Amino acid sequence: MREMSLMYGFTAPLAPVLFKAACPDCRSRFELSASALRLAIGASRRTTFYSFTCPECGSSVRKPAGERIVELLTGGGVRTLRLHTTA
Repeated sequence: MREMSLMYGFTAPLAPVLFKAACPDCRSRFELSASALRLAIGASRRTTFYSFTCPECGSSVRKPAGERIVELLTGGGVRTLRLHTTA
């Protein structure tokens, strides 16, 4: 669990960040921790996405991630992979 220092010598635990998600295959809705999500940032909208495995049906889910989603996921501690293109 992450902690944040409020004053000298005093720390308070922060609640884990949870993200709401849905599976397009089984239509389940659920919450996922940052460790259950992956974010890939590419050179375009088409190559920037997040992914996870549905906890209900086991399907691999990949969804596009716009600027706001990228900001929320990175701020919430989701592991990020930066995709590079070769020139």
